Amino acid sequence: MVALSKTIFKAYDIRGIIDKTLDAGIARGIGRAFGAAALAKGERKVVIGRDGRLSGPELTSALAEGLRDAGVDVIDLGMVATPMVYFGTNVLDTRSGIMVTGSHNPPDYNGFKMVMAGEAIYGDAITGLHDSIAAYDGKVAEQRGAYTTHDIRAAYLERIIGDVKLARPIKIVVDCGNGVAGAFAGDLFRGMGAEVVELFCEVDGHFPNHHPDPAHPENLQDVIRALQETDAEIGLAFDGDGDRLGLVTKDGQIIFPDRQMMLFAADVLSRNPGGEILYDVKCTRHLAPYIEQHGGKPLMWKTGHSLVKAKLKETGAPLGGEMSGHIFFKDRWYGFDDGLYSGARMLEILTKEADSSALLNGLPMASSTPELHLHLQEGENFTLIDSLRANATFPTSEKINDIDGLRVEYADGFGLARSSNTTPVVVLRFEGENPEALARIQAEFKSVILAAKPDADLPF
Repeated sequence: MVALSKTIFKAYDIRGIIDKTLDAGIARGIGRAFGAAALAKGERKVVIGRDGRLSGPELTSALAEGLRDAGVDVIDLGMVATPMVYFGTNVLDTRSGIMVTGSHNPPDYNGFKMVMAGEAIYGDAITGLHDSIAAYDGKVAEQRGAYTTHDIRAAYLERIIGDVKLARPIKIVVDCGNGVAGAFAGDLFRGMGAEVVELFCEVDGHFPNHHPDPAHPENLQDVIRALQETDAEIGLAFDGDGDRLGLVTKDGQIIFPDRQMMLFAADVLSRNPGGEILYDVKCTRHLAPYIEQHGGKPLMWKTGHSLVKAKLKETGAPLGGEMSGHIFFKDRWYGFDDGLYSGARMLEILTKEADSSALLNGLPMASSTPELHLHLQEGENFTLIDSLRANATFPTSEKINDIDGLRVEYADGFGLARSSNTTPVVVLRFEGENPEALARIQAEFKSVILAAKPDADLPF
């Protein structure tokens, strides 16, 4: 039995290493705690699912037992993409769900993404589950919950295929990195009328080909090669649980999610004029003007899929997105992040153009870094950001936004330093209108970080 550790209860989800910080006993405890909290909100049923990880069946079975211990009925969807659990909370007789997934983490990880009474839970609601598990007195509900299975595949695919339409035929490459999206992506896009070249769509929890994380260019090299070697027009890639999208043009250019958001925003705003469009602090500075040009109101927000979902609900915005690849459509969809649905909506937009790569490559662009990580000791990430907020000065900057760390705006770029909410890391990202601006902004950040922490091992 693994001992209960507070470290697995993260800001947006629960995540641990199998047989070190997470096992069936912990999963059952999570089920009991979540079930009790759900009942307190009047929720009597919970939908569950799992991705393709090797530890998934055992953890899901234990989770179901814990939920039933609490007196909650369980609807088990089996092996599905994370958005299919979210879909279940919108179309089945419950507004609560738990997905057993390690997302894009290494094979020995697993975890839980949760929706309770229609809201993605985060922060105190997640740490509250830890406290509930720690205080458990051994009691089980007088009437244990029921257990049923449900196949949601056809309803999910039909809902998308019935709504999202291609303007012309298109041939695409789809790379699922052996993650669970591979069980659904080919059928979805063929159902829409696309011709599909499948890469690594066999679900395999060992992830034998490459890591299922399209945020990193090294994981998109197989898509780039396939586009060179075939007559496919565009490449889509998905993360391990199918809630994030990667996009590659015919000529091998990676269109990161902040630029994808430009096309999504223009499309959504054509039906929702004046709508607010949410995006996180890591996104390009070209996104806000693009939204304004298309009649929308840009709103920069904190990073974190649960935080964006909550803000989306609060503002009524028809679209939100994160640099990580989580895209949230409330326009024609339900407001949750879904990589497969985002891929479908992207193909709908691209097929309206004769040359999809020209459309994508023509989007505003600047010199930028990928997400960089400054690795620190536990807790140091927060104290460093606090120190920078209190003491750092950026002589050539125009504006400092401290909604999530420090995003320092310049006339010709921006620099970002924010604390990760899940690991002891300060996340850094830089953008400049040209390489010289990029270098100058990075140098300014380097000097203020080293002033606060002289022994920092900077990744730039």
